Amino acid sequence: MNTLLLFGLGAPEILLIALVVLLLFGGKKIPELMRGLGKGVKSFKDGINGIDNELNKTETDSTAENNEAKP
Repeated sequence: MNTLLLFGLGAPEILLIALVVLLLFGGKKIPELMRGLGKGVKSFKDGINGIDNELNKTETDSTAENNEAKP
């Protein structure tokens, strides 16, 4: 809600935007669009988590190698 206030959007503006989107895409197309958007966000999050996992794995491997090399 606070982010909407930063852009100067109030309730009337949000309702107008929602009405325009409904008129442009129709009631049947909006769920498909939201489903596609959700899949895109999920894919993005999976990619970020995959990168984090790879970085942690590499960090753990290099730490283990350093510990083995010390007498």
